[in-house]
Amino acid sequence: MPLPDRPSSQVPAHRPHPLAALFAVAAVAAPLAACAPSISLTAAPYATDPLCASIVLAVPDKLGNLDRITASAQATAAWGTTAQAVTLRCGVEPPGPTTDQCQAIADVTGASVDWIVVEESRTGDWVFTTYGRTPAVEVRVPAGTSGAAVVDLNRAVSAAPQTRHCY
Repeated sequence: MPLPDRPSSQVPAHRPHPLAALFAVAAVAAPLAACAPSISLTAAPYATDPLCASIVLAVPDKLGNLDRITASAQATAAWGTTAQAVTLRCGVEPPGPTTDQCQAIADVTGASVDWIVVEESRTGDWVFTTYGRTPAVEVRVPAGTSGAAVVDLNRAVSAAPQTRHCY
């Protein structure tokens, strides 16, 4: 038997399940999250120091003009691209007295952090290591990248109390 003709206003509308939109968003977001840049780093020997967690949680999302990217190891952070990243590792061996260049770098608020600054001869990378703070923090800046943004880490690094100074 044929169905009676109904005006289109009487045809029941198809309504998606309320969770369908949530699943659609999740289906799109999951692959995008998997594509987020990630860099493989090695945790420092003292990365489990509780102050390292405070330091890493306080680092900025941008370092100069570099966006933060995901780092794979505990107590680490990175900015830039996986091919050319500024990296931070908290919990490195605290340096003792040294003849390497050590300088106090102050930010606009006057907060100052003492850094030992060494250029690696093999790569040309600059390595900044906090001096007089435990846990110690190492920041590696690739050759050709400005190290000026290291000052943006002062607030985070200051979570570790300073016990010695460069001079």
